[in-house]
Amino acid sequence: MLMSAAEYRESLRRYRPRVFINGRQIDSVADEPLLAPGIAAVGVTYDFARKLQYAELMTATQSTSGKLVNRMLHINEGSNDLLNKLEAVRLVCAESGCAQRYLSHDALNGLYQSTWLTDANHGTDYHQRFLAYLHEVQEQDLTLGVAMTDAKGDRSLRPGQQENPDVYVHIVERRADGIVISGTKAIVTGAPYMHEFLVMPCRTHTPEDADYAVACAVPVDALGVTIIARPAGRPGESAAKFSAKYGQSTGVVIFEKVFVPHERVFLAGECEEGGFLTTSYATHHRHSCIGARAGFGDLLIGAGALVTEANGLDPERHGHIREAMVELITITESFYACGVAASVYCQDDPAGTVMPDAVFSNIGKLLLANKIYDMHKLAHYVSGGMIVALPGPDEDHNPETAASLAAVLGGRPDIPAAQRLEVARFIEDLTASNQGGWYSVISLHGGGSPEAMKREIWRNYPVYEKRELVERLLDRGVLDEGKRTSRQPGRCCARGCQAPELPSTK
Repeated sequence: MLMSAAEYRESLRRYRPRVFINGRQIDSVADEPLLAPGIAAVGVTYDFARKLQYAELMTATQSTSGKLVNRMLHINEGSNDLLNKLEAVRLVCAESGCAQRYLSHDALNGLYQSTWLTDANHGTDYHQRFLAYLHEVQEQDLTLGVAMTDAKGDRSLRPGQQENPDVYVHIVERRADGIVISGTKAIVTGAPYMHEFLVMPCRTHTPEDADYAVACAVPVDALGVTIIARPAGRPGESAAKFSAKYGQSTGVVIFEKVFVPHERVFLAGECEEGGFLTTSYATHHRHSCIGARAGFGDLLIGAGALVTEANGLDPERHGHIREAMVELITITESFYACGVAASVYCQDDPAGTVMPDAVFSNIGKLLLANKIYDMHKLAHYVSGGMIVALPGPDEDHNPETAASLAAVLGGRPDIPAAQRLEVARFIEDLTASNQGGWYSVISLHGGGSPEAMKREIWRNYPVYEKRELVERLLDRGVLDEGKRTSRQPGRCCARGCQAPELPSTK
């Protein structure tokens, strides 16, 4: 079943989560104005999947069930799936700013791989449990929140060393019919208007911290779950030309002795596989983030073109405008190109799925994390400074000022002043408001900090192969006897080719 956006919103009425926003408990998520922009943004992924022109991008056939499913819930089986997912995420985020539901896709793919691996290593039945859950989610066309980032407490201490153990989600009781978990997940995208949470570890745990290596599915309204969230976007603000319609809530989710039945438990103390799940999800998610921020770039490029036209400037004749627009395009398409490369050079996983190339995925995410601020700067540059002194939108209808403002704030005579003001406020909303600053922060830290991406690039990139290349070119081949360094096995390039073994020098 492929739901529509209206059906998705209606489906939220089946749940009664305990949600607080701005110090007030929310009676009905589906009817709460402060959450409407977030629900609308997720709704784009539902409506676009029902549009014939987007069918190839937005839907796929799940091989394990033979059923047509929303792309945001599909398990990738090849490079084309990754390319279609990347383009689908860009499409829905160009419409909504951030459609959020792609996190469901990323977590499902990570869990598919990690449950298969855990069963192979330990003889468990997690993968069959997960498959049954996956088919249920796909059949109902649900949206899942990713509860991964723990509150963490003192960052210098491991989970088991924390003064308050509930700064990490962990197993507090193991029962014959399931487990009981407690703890806090600090950053859960779209938390109030999800159907269920996928709880996953956010780091590698040691055997001493095995109870923290837990992955499971929990309904948003399960007994013991509390969601403390921020509003989605800027609902009700007349100056919010974009984020009053589309936005994103994030929430702190507190689990207080929440019971999870065995059939919804996908990891329960397997530390090594928990670490694999963390990095697997991160790679899938950073690949998706590339598509998401490319969609955001599309919004800034389009707004830049409109405001340039309204200002009466022609990029063909005004080189400084053309240069700024080309730089904005270059930034957007350069990190998106990393996403394409990560799709093309994907790695086969033993579970029968594919993983985006880790190097290209992390480079693309690192680029967008750092360049989001340059993207904002360039949008400000081409706007001509209008957003600095832009009067509030109420003045557009003030009989004392409207006519005067329209006369002096117009640009090209054939373009109404109201249009120029509208697009200027659009740019302000996306880049210079509290919402704009928030987009920057989630671009920087969403999917992990830049430091985490740098570590993954260094861990996966075959620097030693480049070293050996230069050694051969210097006619040294390998270091002199007695100075020979051991060579690590692994990939010879970011495409995933196996490095050839070099002859021994002994």
